[in-house]
Amino acid sequence: MDIITMERDVVAVYMTAASFPDGILDAHQRLHRIVPFSTERRYYGISRPEKGGDIVYRSAAEILSPNEPEQFNLPTIVLKKGRYRRIIIENYIHDLPSIGKAFDAMLAHPDIDPKGYCVEWYITGKDVHCMVRLQDEAA
Repeated sequence: MDIITMERDVVAVYMTAASFPDGILDAHQRLHRIVPFSTERRYYGISRPEKGGDIVYRSAAEILSPNEPEQFNLPTIVLKKGRYRRIIIENYIHDLPSIGKAFDAMLAHPDIDPKGYCVEWYITGKDVHCMVRLQDEAA
């Protein structure tokens, strides 16, 4: 586990999963049918408790131009810049429960941003960076 800094906000379009965790794969598949693949684009899974404590999961793709949300007819979400606690999982597809375990470990720390998200940043077809935003440091 380490801490990284995202230097800028990331705006992404997203597709909400019908349920968590069962709807995750479908949400990613629906998003990828609409948003063309690009090596320039970052892909995410974004989740947090909402609506009475239920976890809402969003499959997301970073926008490459300001007109993409309208072009794809998808809503946007912003991943705030700042410090993130991170756990890298290699070959995650062979151990999907490791993603949940990574978030459980990170969420146990008291310094997380209560308005932040659990972020899965899919770096390659094999590796994922599991990240949780930390509270801003006091000035």
